[in-house]
Amino acid sequence: MDHWRGKWGLITGASAGIGAEFAKLLAAGGTNLVLTARRRDRLDQLAADLIAKHGVHVEAIPADLARPESPAKIHAITSTLKVQVDLLINNAGFGVYGEFRSSDLSRQLEMVQVNCVSVVHLTHLYLQGMIERRSGDILILASTAAFQAVPYISTYAATKAFDLLFAEGLAEEVRSFGVRVCGLCPGTTNTEFQQVAGQPDRVFRHAETAEKVARVGLEALAKGKSAVISGLGNKLSTVSERLLPRSVITHIAGKVFAPPRA
Repeated sequence: MDHWRGKWGLITGASAGIGAEFAKLLAAGGTNLVLTARRRDRLDQLAADLIAKHGVHVEAIPADLARPESPAKIHAITSTLKVQVDLLINNAGFGVYGEFRSSDLSRQLEMVQVNCVSVVHLTHLYLQGMIERRSGDILILASTAAFQAVPYISTYAATKAFDLLFAEGLAEEVRSFGVRVCGLCPGTTNTEFQQVAGQPDRVFRHAETAEKVARVGLEALAKGKSAVISGLGNKLSTVSERLLPRSVITHIAGKVFAPPRA
């Protein structure tokens, strides 16, 4: 984890879950960090812990990526601080579980803003400097949900398909500039995601730890991979899905994720 020792990394959604584990792993390897998320109290506590334990520099920037202006705000602050971001981790994201027709439209649109629009915006802002320096790394959180439609989390799965294809395409575009991009695809993970999305317990069996997922992503990025699936079981299920018609896979997913009927 010392690949980015002495450099600066920026992590979105850093206050909990996989984002916090990215921060802990990188700080242990000597990476200075910019942490951003909505909850200032959690950011400040994490920053203080990392500084005390590892002696790295940490800047906390509270920001809500559901607001369109937030990526530019974050970039402006790092520019003012003269922080050169050599590692960008687009980790922030959330899901909404349930029937799309009866869901809160504003929440669905916020999900697209956080999971897709802010990823594109932040990546574009920080990629410019990486290309000029002919070095840099970008990690984008996708999901195993990116490989098929998933009824009852339809928008979420679609946003993660966007993230994965964006990461893979961009990786090829910028490889010649010395910039690496990787899409990380975890399956079910022990984080706050389930509670926020409102998903039932039955779809969160055999979950991986957030620390393991974060480590898999950073190792794959350091090796120059354009995409990685965390967990052997997740890899096997993704491969097996390609052997069946997409309509069959979607039907099976619908049975698994369907909410209980009254």
